[in-house]
Amino acid sequence: MSKAIIFGARGQDGHYLKILLKSHEIEVIDISRNGKEIVGTVGDFYLVESVVKTQLPDYIFHLAADSTTHHSALFNNHEAISTGTLNILESVKMYCPHAVVFLSGSAMQFKNVGKPIDEQTPFDAGSAYSVSRIHSVYAGRYYREKFGLRVYIGYFFNHDSPLRTEKHVNQKIVRTVQRINKGSLEKLELGNIEVQKEFNFAGDVVEAIWTLVNQEVIFEAVIGSGITFSIKDWIIYCFEKINRDWREFVFQKDFFVPEYKILISDPTLIKSLGWSPHTNFYQLADMMMENF
Repeated sequence: MSKAIIFGARGQDGHYLKILLKSHEIEVIDISRNGKEIVGTVGDFYLVESVVKTQLPDYIFHLAADSTTHHSALFNNHEAISTGTLNILESVKMYCPHAVVFLSGSAMQFKNVGKPIDEQTPFDAGSAYSVSRIHSVYAGRYYREKFGLRVYIGYFFNHDSPLRTEKHVNQKIVRTVQRINKGSLEKLELGNIEVQKEFNFAGDVVEAIWTLVNQEVIFEAVIGSGITFSIKDWIIYCFEKINRDWREFVFQKDFFVPEYKILISDPTLIKSLGWSPHTNFYQLADMMMENF
């Protein structure tokens, strides 16, 4: 039986990836700060080295990160993303160079000029988060080119699921609408609701990961649908499901400056491998509204 280690297994991506791997009869070793199997951080070299050395996995998936671009998370993301990547790659080089390594990347590490982003789009260190992501990619490339490791990188565009917390705006909207439907009189304060982004499902994203790591031609790919909606579209649809007028409950922050006006992928490359998302904007909203 093949064996896989997931760092950051308790997040939404780790949850759906674990289900996918087990469906392929792959033994999964779960590692996270509050993991059920192994509790620890990928930033701890001795933990990573020990697990890799003793388990000798066939696959390693690095999904650990503090999913925020705020500067306040600078050191947390450096430890999880940058240091974590080096810890994994060095351990793999020493003990199981046959293993497939997947590193998660982000749409936020690219220069965004409002056009579809693909693998050739240049990086842009526009936040502390993107600095860590860019470093992780170059580390992956170094170990791939210098030592021949099979290092894959998937650049995730916005994706959600019922497992998201309310610090993510899509889930914040969903949970607020659900509470209003139960009688809450609360108001929802948001930033610029005209911002356009992708609304992908985490379960589809992990299928793209699996597609990517099971071929040996393409090692880096943008993972997204290439289809955007506005946050306003999401608000309207969620409120329509409870037959309420969103304008009675939603207020926009004054002088709010969004990180971008539109963030969209060009997923041509990953689709060339046979992957495409199964869940559309409306199905994702229905799924999240029903799971509370």
